[in-house]
This record gives sequence, C-alpha cells and structure tokens, in this order.
Amino acid sequence: MSFFKYILNTIPRPFLIKVSYWVRPILAMYLKGDKFTDPIDGKSFRKFLPYGYGTQRKNALSPSTLSLERHRLMWLFLKEETDFFSTKKKLKVLHIAPEQCFLKIFKHQKNLAYITSDLESPIADVKADICNLPFKENEFDVVFCNHVLEHIPEDTKAMKELYRVLKKGGFGIFQIPQDIHRETTFEDNTIIDKKQRTEIFGQYDHVRIYGRDYFNKLRAIGFRVDEIAYTKKIDQKKVERYCLMKGEILPVCYK
Repeated sequence: MSFFKYILNTIPRPFLIKVSYWVRPILAMYLKGDKFTDPIDGKSFRKFLPYGYGTQRKNALSPSTLSLERHRLMWLFLKEETDFFSTKKKLKVLHIAPEQCFLKIFKHQKNLAYITSDLESPIADVKADICNLPFKENEFDVVFCNHVLEHIPEDTKAMKELYRVLKKGGFGIFQIPQDIHRETTFEDNTIIDKKQRTEIFGQYDHVRIYGRDYFNKLRAIGFRVDEIAYTKKIDQKKVERYCLMKGEILPVCYK
C-alpha cells in the first residue's frame, strides 16, 4: 500500500483536514514546476499528488489548493459557463461538506453570502445532518454538495432536503463518484468489512456506487438535471494540463 493510500485509509478525515493546512505549503514548494497547472489558483507544478482510497490515481491532488479532478472541473464550469463570480446580484450559497480548495475564495467573494454545513468537518460553519437541514425552504440561490450522497444511507431524503432549501430558479451541483458503465446504482448494507467496502464501493465509508440512473433519481425529486460532459468542451491540452478526468459528467441541477 502506498504512503498516501495508507494515510487516507487509516487517519480520520477531520484530522487530515486540520493537518493539511500545515503540510500544504511544504508540498507546493517541493513540487513546484511547469508541467501541470491548478486553474483554481494558477500555480504550476512538476507533478500533482496521487489520490484514492482503493486504486490510486496519478496526478490527481493539487499540492497548492488540494483540489481533485472534480473540483477543478467544477471551478472551470462556474467560471466559464455561469455568472457565479461576476453577477452583481448577491447570491446566497450553501456548501455541504465544504472543500478546502474553495473555502477561502468563496468566503471572500463579495457577491456571495456563503454558508457551509457538515456533521463532522472542522471547517464547516453549521453542524447539521444533510437529511435534516436547519434552513428555510427556498433559502439558497446555489447549493453545492459534492461526493457526499454516496456516504448517506437515506440518499433520497438528502436529495429532498437539497431540493427544499434551493430557491426556485436556483441551481446546484451534486457530484458523486459514478460508474457510467453501470445502468443502475448498487448498494448492499450487509457488506461491513472496510477492505471489502473499498474494493466494491471505492472507499471504506461509501454505502453505494451510483450508476447512470443517478440523474433520474434527482429528476424524480423534482430537479431539472443537465448532464454536462464538460471535458469534451474544454481544449484537450488544458484537460491534460489541469489534470482533469476525461468523460466526467457534471450534474447541474435546477429547481
């Protein structure tokens, strides 16, 4: 087992988040170069770090922002395809399980009223269960919830909560690890061994692996869902330079 894989599978995530603030500047300095670029902060490196609880993906984790492929893809979509950063309208944003790569930027974005929520994360503003959010109906213009639903046993209930707190006319991005070759979602709560869960679901604390039916699950809640294969729209040289995952689909959901 590689060093990074061992860390991910043995050290609790809240502790890793705290430690990463100290380690990140050292990694960024050590790996400085010009082969790959993180579009979130514009910094370049000779390589990115590997990442994965099961199979490790090479050049996945940015040393400077700690962004993964999915974060960089979402960033590019927000910047190039929406007015998220440029609108003069004050947007009220809810971010479930906030990612470090976005936290500081979004908090300092003048056009955003940015609220984060999670049960365990030490960097979240509001400690809350995604299945019972302490927010009003139609409260947020934008909701982000990335790589969370695969951890939630009652994911339909969580999806209903995301729909409830999103304003009419608002949008959300709800990324999940997805096997696009699988037609239907697979889950089996009798599998409790951590090693076996990692082998089957990709991570020891995942409860399912989503198939292509994920989008229809969201539609059944009431969302209008755009399945955006955004890497196909981006210049392929940039896809390589930004270390994006080819073929990843962004689920952009509207109410």
